[in-house]
Amino acid sequence: MAYAGLQDFIKRLDNSGELRRIGIEVDPYLEIAAIADRVMKSPGGGAGLLFEHVKGSEFPVAINLFGSRKRMSWALGVDDIEEIAREIEGLVKLPGNMPSSIGGMLGLAPKLLPLTSIAPKMVSSGPCQDVVKTGAKASLDEIPILTCWPGDGGPFVTLPLVFTKEAGTGKRNVGMYRIQKYDAHTTGMHWQRHKVGSRHYAEYEALGKDIPVAIVLGGDPALTYAATAPLPDEIDEVLFAGFLRKRPVEMVRCKTIDIEVPADAEFVIEGVVPAGLRRTEGPFGDHTGYYSLADEYPVFNVTAITHRKKPVYPATLVGPPPMEDHWLGKATERIFFPLIRMVLPEIIDYNLPVEGAFHNLALVRIRKRYPGHAQKVMNAIWGLGQMMFTKCIVVVDEDVDVQNPAEVVWRALANIDPHRDITFVNGPVDVLDHASPRMAFGSKMGIDATRKLPEEGFDREWPEILATSPDVAKRVDVIWSKLGL
Repeated sequence: MAYAGLQDFIKRLDNSGELRRIGIEVDPYLEIAAIADRVMKSPGGGAGLLFEHVKGSEFPVAINLFGSRKRMSWALGVDDIEEIAREIEGLVKLPGNMPSSIGGMLGLAPKLLPLTSIAPKMVSSGPCQDVVKTGAKASLDEIPILTCWPGDGGPFVTLPLVFTKEAGTGKRNVGMYRIQKYDAHTTGMHWQRHKVGSRHYAEYEALGKDIPVAIVLGGDPALTYAATAPLPDEIDEVLFAGFLRKRPVEMVRCKTIDIEVPADAEFVIEGVVPAGLRRTEGPFGDHTGYYSLADEYPVFNVTAITHRKKPVYPATLVGPPPMEDHWLGKATERIFFPLIRMVLPEIIDYNLPVEGAFHNLALVRIRKRYPGHAQKVMNAIWGLGQMMFTKCIVVVDEDVDVQNPAEVVWRALANIDPHRDITFVNGPVDVLDHASPRMAFGSKMGIDATRKLPEEGFDREWPEILATSPDVAKRVDVIWSKLGL
């Protein structure tokens, strides 16, 4: 299903008992984050929160809206995120089975139709421009931007959709990059070097031009998710959001810059990032559970702020897991699994545990067929887009449940000879990795925890896993209720 903006989603959560309204006044400086941290770490991820009275602002703050599997699934218009994975799996199978007859092609029409009817749609106006403020009147001080952790360099916008265009082609990108507020009209722009937004900026900077940027808050939750998704450069995030919501995203042109933004957004902050200008940004309490250190980043100058008549400010909190971003990451893990299997069909399942901050650990279950198969899988994963940042990959056999990390630890530690089975490679690492000896470059580790083959130099007998015999298990099943246990 498609939502008519963020508040439509909030209404669904409210009606379903998945939202808690906070009626007392709360402070955006550390207090909201401290409350949200406790809720996010409660069993099941806690409820979504709507702070209705925020100190220093007339606008309410929504946080932890995506903080459970149920709410993350609802945000994407389904009952469970696996439904999207199955739909994508059905679509990626089409090219290899395309029928040769016209009748066969017509039979595929129901599957192909959604891909031809989800392109962004331009409209002349939208609620995101109910209120328009430009120049000096466009003040960030009116927005309840949160300071989340005591060591943060300042308040940060934590759930922004950052719209840019490629120089020359005008191709759009929507990314999620934290935004540090410096003052009422200036912010940092945390464009990491591996991100598309950073590349767009570099193209403009090489031309000596300032790049126009729109920071969008809210809109249909499908677009918020799409901004976090590891899409190939060729796929427009707004188009992908249309695919998720089964309806085009309506777009309006900004008031002061040549950028199109979602008409149903809560806030739109328009501006430019000047070529050649840098300023210290950070520290920031990050999703790794540590502060990412201060560094020099481009600067964003506000030219306009537009918003709904009664907007809600959406935010999130990242830090020591589990947090709300756990469920955004799990959505990506499941939704993109069919695409990974297109390249690596031997992978049966994989798990990116929240404790590994998603890019620090991948548990991979394969159907091993030949010597060196685990190493082949490791190297292929390190070549797959943002999976290149995976610091540690553990590959196990097909009879190991990677959704149960305790089982993986048991099986992996029992099965490896460290000298033989651990592989180290050098390459790009996440900019937020504070342990690498150099920024964005370091080592990665692969662990082959599969059963070893004679061709891999293992000449001993490999023992079997302990298990009760099936016949005895059935007899115990019959008498179990009589045992008084």
